[in-house]
Amino acid sequence: MSILKIRKYGDPVLRQKCEPVKEVTDEIRKLIDDMIETMHKNEGIGLAAPQVGVKKRVIVIDVGDGPLALVNPKITKKKGRDILEEGCLSVPGIFANIKRATKVIIEGLDKKGKKVDIEASYLAARALQHEVDHLNGILIIDKISFFVRRRLKDKLKKIREQS
Repeated sequence: MSILKIRKYGDPVLRQKCEPVKEVTDEIRKLIDDMIETMHKNEGIGLAAPQVGVKKRVIVIDVGDGPLALVNPKITKKKGRDILEEGCLSVPGIFANIKRATKVIIEGLDKKGKKVDIEASYLAARALQHEVDHLNGILIIDKISFFVRRRLKDKLKKIREQS
């Protein structure tokens, strides 16, 4: 396994919609292993493939129950709402209150290529929604108000310049 470089705000790959994975190959399994290693090394609870420069629909999360990897994840149901503070490995040092569903059902393929349906709530649901957003080119800063984004303008500029 190897640690991958996390792409930061300003990198164009973070704004692109990812391509579906046609087949879960050894290459995809290695990507998953490397993403999990990278997420843990950077003390994150989730990571999406575009955050490491790969335009594929692959995400990993680990909210304390062990790592979960999903290929071609699709949220099929959302329930409830709450607002909690979120951060992002691609937007370091920025934390914002984000409104998300408290429960989700998500389908996709596991690391072996087998179809799975996962029901998640609270932190796991939040992490899954956050990572699926990445697959669609959406960042947490897109979900905050104009005024908060304006307040963060200088920090965001600094992150963009360093990426």
